[in-house]
Amino acid sequence: MLESSLNLLQRISDYGYEAYIVGGFPRDLKLGRKTKDIDICTDATPMEIMNIFPDTDAVNSEYGTIIVTFEKTRFEITTFRKEISYTGNRKPSKIQYIDSLKEDLDRRDFVMNTLCLDKNGREIDLLGANKDINDKIIRMIGDPKIRLKEDALRILRAIRFATILDFEIDSNLKNYIKKYAHLLKKLSYDRKKEELDRIFASTNKEKGIKLLCELKLIDALEIPKLKSIKITPSSLVTWALLEVNNKYNFTVSEKDLIDDIVKLKDIKVLNRKVLYEYGLYVCSLVGELQDIDKTEITKMYNEMPIKNKLDIELKPVEICEVLNKEPGAFLKELIKDLEDKILSEIVKNEKEDIINYIRKTYKAD
Repeated sequence: MLESSLNLLQRISDYGYEAYIVGGFPRDLKLGRKTKDIDICTDATPMEIMNIFPDTDAVNSEYGTIIVTFEKTRFEITTFRKEISYTGNRKPSKIQYIDSLKEDLDRRDFVMNTLCLDKNGREIDLLGANKDINDKIIRMIGDPKIRLKEDALRILRAIRFATILDFEIDSNLKNYIKKYAHLLKKLSYDRKKEELDRIFASTNKEKGIKLLCELKLIDALEIPKLKSIKITPSSLVTWALLEVNNKYNFTVSEKDLIDDIVKLKDIKVLNRKVLYEYGLYVCSLVGELQDIDKTEITKMYNEMPIKNKLDIELKPVEICEVLNKEPGAFLKELIKDLEDKILSEIVKNEKEDIINYIRKTYKAD
């Protein structure tokens, strides 16, 4: 990816413009972390970039940002800009294109995210990013009092970076995060969930949760149960314990999984019947709450004679033939009975055993 990025910079340079890799990629490269997102900043305007690269997507061209596909990699390219004013404590309402890298970096959030690479792969550090990366500190560019009011999402971004990178938040920034926590109420639930998802999915999520509580953000985020929940690896389990389905937006799949976790979270025994009804994935998530090793649950699941009704060796049409009956409503209860008996190993999942059980239990016409 680095080679493709440098080739992209060279291509832009060949047309007479400046361009740099900026933000997370240079930072993570220095930290030895893998990252897929590559942001490019340049003095070329969106229109000039589209003239250079035919495969573009002008999704945020009003903010000077377009997506370019180059050498099978997607790059976000943004024109150097100033953000003149903001609306709703979130988005710039007015921008101005500029031709200064330093001024462009000044508008960004944290010092550690201002490290740049030029077309030759050389570092450019105008604001002291290397020092903050080495010191593992998250420090805001400019006055936190102003910058957090401009864009309140920076509050959650600071927590997310502290969690994922295992960095500390500058004490001055911490103080203003506490002071302006109420601004989070103005953000959309979707944007808040996006950041919280990444915090809750981190292997270092305990740190993120502690920061959310310590900095008094949970009331503004409307997640009061965060103070007392059990910390488990899965973000879905965390969301299930927070009980915020009526506030935060979840996909249909997420809602179904959360509902199942809530139903099972207080169950005392994870047995075959529960595994059969809810499946391995949901039961593995519930196992996190009950401190049951996933390998134990997987072993139990793999030893089940059937995983679903389609695994039953005697098909519905054959059941009807055994009973000399036309298909009807009776099949539903009969198959449910078979599922129970086979799971309990009262009946083997073999045609002959199933036929014998049906003949003994159910009368043929």
